[in-house]
Amino acid sequence: MKKLTRLLIANRGEIVLRIARTAKVMGIETVAVYSDADGASTHAASCDRAICIGGKAAAESYLSIDKIIAAARESGADAIHPGYGFLSENAEFAKAVEDAGLIFVGPPPSAITAMGDKAAARQRMAKAGIPVVPGYDGEDQSEARFIEEAKRIGFPVMIKASAGGGGRGMRKVAAPANFSSELRSAANEAQKSFGNGRLILERAIERPRHVEIQVFADGLGNAVHLGERDCSVQRRHQKVLEEGPSPAVDAVLRAKMGAAATAVVKEIGYSGAGTVEFLLDRDRQFYFMEMNTRLQVEHPVTEMIAGVDLVEWQLRVARGEKLLRAQDEIRFKGHAIEARLCAEDPAKNFLPRTGKVLRWKAGSDARFDVMLQEDMEVSPYYDSMLGKVIAWGETREAAIERLASALEETSLLGLTTNRSFLVKLLRHPEFLQGTNVSTAFIPEHFQDDASRADIAGDNIWPLAAWIADRKEMRTDDSPDGEWTGWSNAAPFPRVWWLSHNEELRRGLLSSARGRSSVSTESMTAVFEGNPRDFSHVWRDDELWLKVGASDYRFQRETFRQPMRKREEDRDGVARAPLNGKVSQVSVTTGDIVAVGQSLMVLEAMKMEHHIVATIAGKVKSVSVNAGDQVVPGQMLAEIEIAAASVARH
Repeated sequence: MKKLTRLLIANRGEIVLRIARTAKVMGIETVAVYSDADGASTHAASCDRAICIGGKAAAESYLSIDKIIAAARESGADAIHPGYGFLSENAEFAKAVEDAGLIFVGPPPSAITAMGDKAAARQRMAKAGIPVVPGYDGEDQSEARFIEEAKRIGFPVMIKASAGGGGRGMRKVAAPANFSSELRSAANEAQKSFGNGRLILERAIERPRHVEIQVFADGLGNAVHLGERDCSVQRRHQKVLEEGPSPAVDAVLRAKMGAAATAVVKEIGYSGAGTVEFLLDRDRQFYFMEMNTRLQVEHPVTEMIAGVDLVEWQLRVARGEKLLRAQDEIRFKGHAIEARLCAEDPAKNFLPRTGKVLRWKAGSDARFDVMLQEDMEVSPYYDSMLGKVIAWGETREAAIERLASALEETSLLGLTTNRSFLVKLLRHPEFLQGTNVSTAFIPEHFQDDASRADIAGDNIWPLAAWIADRKEMRTDDSPDGEWTGWSNAAPFPRVWWLSHNEELRRGLLSSARGRSSVSTESMTAVFEGNPRDFSHVWRDDELWLKVGASDYRFQRETFRQPMRKREEDRDGVARAPLNGKVSQVSVTTGDIVAVGQSLMVLEAMKMEHHIVATIAGKVKSVSVNAGDQVVPGQMLAEIEIAAASVARH
């Protein structure tokens, strides 16, 4: 058995905490690495030792093979666990670890190579008799060839990065008209995300389920599967909810898909944890999509229903041990479901968001794999996922209810997240019913930004105004108390101004007698005889308010700020919607542009975001260059309105 007493975890965030937790139970010392942007992060403090590897961007830190190997040598580590993302599926990194005389907690480099290129993997799986989606995976990467192949396959088609996963470098194209622009965009994103811009095409299977099989193999010829996870609820081809077992898979289909998955494992000489991903159509036919040669984000779902610790299995296999269970010893119990908690704005097409966590309190009766703590900064340099919340129940209904309730109880204020949107998904009757769920679920049931937003109704504005009034009345030498706002005469109404979701309201509020609080703890207010639980925090004049399952952000305005259209919404002005880097500028001063035309591309949290023209006209100015870092609200370009155009995007 190989020596494994000190483990370096080459990653960041919640997966570091997760791996360190199991390693500690097994008596293995742990070493964290952290970038200049993560110096105060919880993942660095979760290990026995932490080493700064410098840099802020991933390419300067967590993607630097030389820095990771140097940190392992400095710390005296025996092994490196790559987590997921970053270098976890990089064959060059796995080989470098082995060449350094260290244990790579993952599959051999040859297996990573076999599955790292989707085109080669498709070809190999087809030869091995594994069903694959019809498509094109050839060497000719010219635009003309792709157009020809797309016509042969038939629209709609999927464009996919050959070297990647996680939805990056992936586009669904419904018609020939915008195929070329989407092809170029996918290639650019793939190159930036994976260092490889090669693409493949696949027929777009309409409304499929995304079902994946958890597999495990040791170095002694043993391989098993641990059932399936259903990851059909997605946005931008990235998973949002994951559950197991799948409502669409029975024992017979599970056995067939499990056999196909273990056949893939044996075909490539695999060892360790892996996931074979399939598309399942409405006729219950499944097609190989890809294999992730690492631990998955959603591995806790399998752990809960199979009663195993997959990180423990990884570490034992890495030491040379035999699998802990044979296939006939694996049993499943109950149902588990996971939700990915992300710093993003569902009401703005899921744009990633940055900021400081001002209030964090986890709900109860669920597993929280997160790296959150109050006062931590969420930076634009890495993925938007903050962690995940997982719940188990005897039945699917019980598991969903437990997860929804835990998320409803959770307070996460100070930056925009998808917390309340996750509750909307879990409470949706079609999702609860379960049989009519596909990868089109979010586009079908939450078609526009408004359907995903938390809109403050008439019952919320008075509460926000009352909280704002309490803050207005506080002074450093007069803390809140039972006499705050007291008067021996009739209360004098005060005018309040608040804005929320680009709506500005004015109202009157009378002084209130009694004790109030502006702490971050949960409170109850009674309005018109109805009690309402809420929690809130302030940042300057910005009020973050949680009421029930919903989150709201109000801005306290003053009489000096008249009701007006916000400057960033003026016709012709394109502003940055988020922190990011300008990766491409497509227009210059004097260009004529149409509504919806791309002006430039921003990179943030590992995704590309197109900034488009909202009016037709002439480009008056371009304020940024490729490579510039921008902040929310920064002017990027200005367009002069065409005289004959009043069209809006």
